[in-house]
Amino acid sequence: MKKKKVNLRDLKPNSEVQHTHNDGHNHGNGSAFKTYVPAIISFTMLIIGIGLDYFDVSFFKDWIRIAWYGIAYLPVGFPVVKEGWISIKKGDVFTEFFLMSIATIGAFVIGEYPEGVAVMLFYAVGELFQSAAVNRAKGNIKALLDVRPKEANVFREGDYKSVSPEVVNIGEKIQIRVGEKIPLDGILLSEKASLNTAALTGESKPDSIQKEAKVYAGSINLESVIEVEVTNKFEDSSIARILDLVQNATARKSKTELFIRQFARIYTPIVVFLAIGVTFIPYFFVDDYVFRDWLYRALIFLVISCPCALVISIPLGYFGGLGAASKNGILFKGASFLDEMTKVNTVVMDKTGTVTKGVFKIKEIKTIHWEEPEFMKYLMAMEEQSTHPIAKAILEYKDEDAGYEASEVSEIAGKGLKGIVNGQTILVGNKALITSNNIEVSKEIDTIVESIVLVAIDNAFAGYVVIADELKEDAKETITALHKVGIKKIMMLSGDKDSITQKVASELNIEEAKGGLLPEDKLNEVEKLKQNSENKIAFIGDGINDAPVLAASDVGIAMGGFGSDVAIETADVIIQTDQPSKVVKAIQIGRSTREIVWQNIGLAFGVKVIVLILGAGGLATMWEAVFADVGVALLAILNAVRLQRIY
Repeated sequence: MKKKKVNLRDLKPNSEVQHTHNDGHNHGNGSAFKTYVPAIISFTMLIIGIGLDYFDVSFFKDWIRIAWYGIAYLPVGFPVVKEGWISIKKGDVFTEFFLMSIATIGAFVIGEYPEGVAVMLFYAVGELFQSAAVNRAKGNIKALLDVRPKEANVFREGDYKSVSPEVVNIGEKIQIRVGEKIPLDGILLSEKASLNTAALTGESKPDSIQKEAKVYAGSINLESVIEVEVTNKFEDSSIARILDLVQNATARKSKTELFIRQFARIYTPIVVFLAIGVTFIPYFFVDDYVFRDWLYRALIFLVISCPCALVISIPLGYFGGLGAASKNGILFKGASFLDEMTKVNTVVMDKTGTVTKGVFKIKEIKTIHWEEPEFMKYLMAMEEQSTHPIAKAILEYKDEDAGYEASEVSEIAGKGLKGIVNGQTILVGNKALITSNNIEVSKEIDTIVESIVLVAIDNAFAGYVVIADELKEDAKETITALHKVGIKKIMMLSGDKDSITQKVASELNIEEAKGGLLPEDKLNEVEKLKQNSENKIAFIGDGINDAPVLAASDVGIAMGGFGSDVAIETADVIIQTDQPSKVVKAIQIGRSTREIVWQNIGLAFGVKVIVLILGAGGLATMWEAVFADVGVALLAILNAVRLQRIY
C-alpha cells in the first residue's frame, strides 16, 4: 500500500488530553483551578445545606431546600447525566454514568437530597483524580515542527531571497549561514563544509564533507557560509521523512484502557439488575412491603456498587508510583506506562548521548621519542588555528596556554593541517596526510576505531591522540542491573560508525549491537523484534533520529537532561538526570506500583462486599455507603504513600 506523504502544513500539535472516562471536563485547556471549580461549588453548597438542615433553619424548607440541593447537584451531576444520555443514544446503556445518574436522581425522587449531591460529588472528585493520572495523548509533534527549518535563502533574480522551504524547487541554489539548519536535501556546491548531523544519524562527530557530497535537511552548518543545490522537494526531505515515521509509528501504539473501564462493562449491568431485584422481588416475600424503603435500599446498593472507590483508589496507587519516580528524576507521562514498564523484557538503546556523554574527550595520548607535555605543546599550537570540535577537545588538555605559536598554517583538504611551530614543520591530521609525506606510522593505528589525530614533527612520526566519546559513569552498572531485574535481551542501535558501536557494546557487555543506522533502519530493527509477541520492548534514546523508534516501542525512554525536545516529546518516560541506571529504578518502581494498585483493588472490593450485604439487609444507609467509599480512598492514599518511603 502506498504510504501517504506528510504535508507539514496539515500537521497540528495534538495537545488534547485523552480521558478514559469522558466526563465532559476539559482538562486540557485553561488553568488547573478551573477544573476543580464545579466540585468546589457543589461541596460548598452541600456543606451549607447540611448546616442549615442540622440547625433546622426555618426558611430552608420545601422548594427552597429542593432548589438549593438541585443547584448544588448541577455542577458535578449535569456532565455525568449528559454523558450517560449520550452513551445511551449510542447504544451503550450500562455505563458508570448511567449507574451514577439513576442512583443520585433516585435519591432526589425519594427526598434524600443531601445524599444525592454527596454521592455525585464524591464521584466527580474520583473523576478528577483519575483524569490527572491518565496519560497525555501520544504523538504530540509540536517540538518536531519547531525543529524543522522555517525558511530557505534561495538564489532568484540575481540575489538570495528568504522563502518558505516548501516553495523551493529541485535544481535551485540555496545558501546556508553558520549555525543555520539546512532546509532541504541537496548537493554541496561549496568546496567543503562541516556539518552537525546528530539530529539525523546520531553521529556525535561533526561530518566534514567536500564539494558535490550529499547533504540532508536538518543538518546544522558549523563553519563557513555554504551553498547547496536542491535535489529533493521539502516534503521528500529527511526531516519530513522522520516526521512521517513518528506519525505512523505513534498510530501503531495500542491504547491502554484502565482495568475499571473494562470491568464495568460486565459489572454495571449486573449491579443494575440486582438493584431492580432488590426493589421489587421482596414484594413477593415480605408481608409489610413498603416500596419507598426497598427503593432506598436499592439506591444504597447502587451507590455501594458504583466503582467510585476503584476510580479513586487505582489512580492514587499510580500517583504514589509517579511521585516516587519523580523524586528519583524519572518522569512517566502517564500511569499506564508504569504498568508497561513491568512487562518489559527487551531493552534496545541508542549509543551517543544515552550510554555515552556525547562530548569529545582525549582518551589516549601515545608519543614516540617525545615527552607528553612537549608533544602536546606542538599539537595544541596547531589546533589553536582550527575551530573543529576535535581541536577544541585537544585544547582542553590543560588550562594553561599551549606555550608555542604556529605560523604559516595551511589546511590540506580532507587531510589536516600543516604549519611551523618552534621552527619545525608540523603535520597534524589523518593517516592519509602523514603517509602522503612519505612518513611511516605505527601499525597499531589501523586497529584504533575511534577518531585519531596523528602528529609528525620534522618529517618524523611523533605520536597520536585518540579522541572519543566518554561512557557515562553508570553505563556499565546499568547493563548488569538490567539483567538482574530480569531483562532477557539488551541491544544497541546507533547512527555512529559500526566499529565504534561494537567497541562500546563490548566494553558494556551488550550482547548485540549495530552501527551506521539511519532512523528508518533503527525503526526496522525494532519492528523485527516486535514480530515476536513475547518481546516487550523499551527503547532508550535522546536524539531527533530516535523519535520514530521511541514512538514505535512499547515504552519509549528519553534522556531528558541533554536530549532533543523531539525525543522528550515523543517518549513515554523521561530520565531527567540523563543517567541510564535510572531505567532500572523505573522498572522497580513500576513493579512496586503494580503490587500496591492490586492491593487497593482488593481492598475496594472487600469493603464493597461487606457494605453491600449490610445495605441489602437494611443495616446501612446511603451516608454509610458514601463514607465507605471515602474510607477506602483514604486507606488507598496511605497505601500509596508507602511508595514514597520505599524509593
